[in-house]
Amino acid sequence: MLEKEDINLFLNTLKNVSKYDLSDYSEKSLTRRINKILVDNGINLKALIFKIKSNKDFVEKVIKDITVNTTDLFRDVKVWHKIRYNILPELAKLNNINIFHAGVSTGQEIYSMLILLNELNLLEKSNVYGVDINSDVINRAKEGIYRFRFNLNYLDNFDDVINKNPYNFEENRNVSIDKYFDIDRKTDTIQVKKFIRDKANLAVADLVKNPNKFYKKYDLILCRNVLIYFNQNLQTKIINDFYNMLYDKSYLVLGLHESILHNDSKFKKKQMFYIKK
Repeated sequence: MLEKEDINLFLNTLKNVSKYDLSDYSEKSLTRRINKILVDNGINLKALIFKIKSNKDFVEKVIKDITVNTTDLFRDVKVWHKIRYNILPELAKLNNINIFHAGVSTGQEIYSMLILLNELNLLEKSNVYGVDINSDVINRAKEGIYRFRFNLNYLDNFDDVINKNPYNFEENRNVSIDKYFDIDRKTDTIQVKKFIRDKANLAVADLVKNPNKFYKKYDLILCRNVLIYFNQNLQTKIINDFYNMLYDKSYLVLGLHESILHNDSKFKKKQMFYIKK
């Protein structure tokens, strides 16, 4: 069982030998991830510290193991309904739309957004950006290739967001998944079509050290299920960064189990999202 001093030793070692500083990450989350690294590699903490000090490639592997990468196509359908029917109609009034995805992982979320924008005839005037600290998942996101059977259940999400209207059940569209994906059942793969992939601006970036990698102002920022891995101080810093990155009266979408604390003066909560005051 890892103690607090063990976590501090790990953090200090990592900070001294690399560019990574995880000292503001949630201790509970860090403990869980470090324990998994020890088990997966069949080593104890002493050996882990030695490998971090002596092997730069191993340091990168540790960082990739600590950063959690879970994402689905149109994850949390109700959130996407709010984006489609509450946020994007307002953004449609703008001449140009800038959208930022923080912690984009393997890309399903950013491609969900691009598909939705295309269906609303907003794709051409939209610029959509995404970052993640993990270079492996960014490379996967750029390829846009996923296991088909693994994602089969999430194709229902596509229908729920693209083809159905929860506010008017008589309205049913008939957009096929084939419009946006090339599916190869023999190789068990599904790939986002090139015209959608080409609209995704993706880059490796540390959200803590370089929150605005693309040096833009945004009309909508999505940072879903990322803040839960940070402590309160770091959460506050990130929210302040987002505040500075957003235009006035623009939108911030967090995970279903995340919220903004002590920032009432900067954001107004409306249903499942926040509006910059």
